[in-house]
Amino acid sequence: MTPHNRAKKDEIAKVVIMPGDPLRAQWIAQNFLINPLLVNDVRGMLAYTGTFENTKVTVMGHGMGQPSIGIYSYELFAFYDVDLIIRVGSAGAYSKNINVGDILLVDQAYSDSVYAKSIGVNAVNNLLRGDNATNQLIEKTANENNIPIKKIIVNSSDVFYGNVKSLDEIILETKADAVEMESFALFANAIKLNKKAATLLTCSDSLVTGDAMSAADRQTKFTNMVKLALKVVCKI
Repeated sequence: MTPHNRAKKDEIAKVVIMPGDPLRAQWIAQNFLINPLLVNDVRGMLAYTGTFENTKVTVMGHGMGQPSIGIYSYELFAFYDVDLIIRVGSAGAYSKNINVGDILLVDQAYSDSVYAKSIGVNAVNNLLRGDNATNQLIEKTANENNIPIKKIIVNSSDVFYGNVKSLDEIILETKADAVEMESFALFANAIKLNKKAATLLTCSDSLVTGDAMSAADRQTKFTNMVKLALKVVCKI
């Protein structure tokens, strides 16, 4: 147990699916897992362990921003012996080629955050990669299940409101296709601890067109992304 997670070690699976919103973790557990057991509720960060297609899996929220996912993913890797974390989240599109509802596979995460440097991980050109073998498995599984995905570079930003840079300046600097707030720290922890991490995102809004999902949609309408992540878990 840790200050942030009351689960016993054997109550956490070797592969963890992590949405940002703990209520989304609850929705995933209740709608996809067989016999989900609530194993953590410290600080309201819900975690459930159950089975999907006879495979043990844990679903746990990670909160918003790199410090938050940094804490929860580090503890899972270091203290619960988790081998792989797949983040399932939302993203805002920087590109007109990405539409609301598209499923995105993060190849690389860009960030100007000091997170990686602070834990001794070298991010060349401010970029870190997700686990290549896991990403290949995600692509293969998506193709087998006729789930279209787009491989992208994502900007893991520390700022949601009030950025002094324009969108054009940010896109030029990051070379990213979309923006979220967590993958860079997740990848850094995986590299630091010799573990595996991947990120799947659903485009929830477009900074180009202004199209957007509602808050309720963000919580419950990521079905294909979640199914894809869970089917990948069964192949690990």
